[in-house]
This record gives sequence, structure tokens and C-alpha cells, in this order.
Amino acid sequence: MNLTMDGTTMLRTRTDGGDPRLQAGNQRTLRSLMRAIAAAVAVTIALTACASDPLAAQYREGSGKNYIAGDGTVTEIAPANRQKPVDFSGTLESGATTTAAEYRDNVLVLNFWYAGCAPCRAEAPDLQSLWVKYQDSGVSFLGVNIRDQVGTALAFASTYGVTYPSVIDANGGTMQLAFSGIVAPNAVPTTLVVDTKGRVSSRILGRIPDASVLDALIKTALAESEK
Repeated sequence: MNLTMDGTTMLRTRTDGGDPRLQAGNQRTLRSLMRAIAAAVAVTIALTACASDPLAAQYREGSGKNYIAGDGTVTEIAPANRQKPVDFSGTLESGATTTAAEYRDNVLVLNFWYAGCAPCRAEAPDLQSLWVKYQDSGVSFLGVNIRDQVGTALAFASTYGVTYPSVIDANGGTMQLAFSGIVAPNAVPTTLVVDTKGRVSSRILGRIPDASVLDALIKTALAESEK
């Protein structure tokens, strides 16, 4: 093995009748070097491809927060562009079953959360205050706990004064499956507003920026139902 003028490594095998064992060893070294170069190129391509992906960036930074945070982006869907009503069922902390049919003719606010998620804890007072404001005005609130068991969910509700129910979705994932492919809750927390026909009308990806933002989305959905 020699160095060329530009500092790169040149492998030279003897072909003039030298030791066959030396020739075989050089060939194995060359193959190993080529495999290492190919692996390095693959890693470089992979890192380049996901460099602009904010969710990938959060994963790579290794903060240990155990969730992928949204940025509070609000998406509203015009009535003409909404997909078909979503059918779902789930088991509440109480053990009772809840279904989509129970919320038809009401605006439904769905919040996907779990207790170890810091933004979920931070937005809990805003959700509770809006629930109190609208619970007698044709609006229902339903949490969807994607990770915890009943005891942890109930302890969270007690600590933060949350009085609306939550589905315990950690085991079956039926609620997450029901809403995937429509406006997928791909970050935690995610809050969906579902219109009186059972269609997703808006989404907040990540922590609610301010209670007034969700308030406005609820008012919009209510106004549609009155037309």
C-alpha cells in the first residue's frame, strides 16, 4: 500500500509471480476498504436527506423528552373539503365505552395527550377552561391518552383539575387509527375540532398557542351548525 501525490491510498497487488498469499491478503484489504467507503456514503446520504426534517432533527438532538413536539400550527378545513365522518369507539377511564354516535350534532374537541408530555401539562388549564365555557353550548370535550394506563390518567386529571373524560388508547390504539389518514395527530399534543357531522374541521399541531385560538375554532364550528 502506497500514498499517491494527492494523499489518497493506492493498493498495489503483485502480479509478477509474487507470493499468492500476499496477493490474496491485498485483495481482501481492498474489498474491506470499498465496503467501508460504501457505508460512509450511505450514512452521508441519509443524514443529508433528513437534515431539513424538523421531526428528524428533534429525534437526533436526543433531548430525552420522549415526544415529538408540534409547533402550534393551526389547520382549518373548509366544509366542502372535509372528508367523511369519522367513526370511532374507545374505552374511558371509567371503563365505559364511548362512540362517535354520542357526539353527533355536537361540536367535539379531541385532545391527544399523555401525562409525561410537558406541552400536554402546560395546555391542560386552557382545555379545561374552554370545556367549562362551552359544555352547555353544544360542545363536547374528549381526551385521548395515547400512552398511559387508567391510574396515571386519573392522577393527571386530579392534579390539573381536568373534568372531561379521556379514552385510554395506549393498548389498542383504536382512536389513533380512526383519525389517521384524515388529519393525522402525528405530534403530541394534537387537538382536533370535529364538526356536528363528525368531520374534522380543524387541527392544532402541538401545544395550543393560546386559549383564544381554540376558542375561535370552536366558535367557527358552532356557527356552521347554525346555518
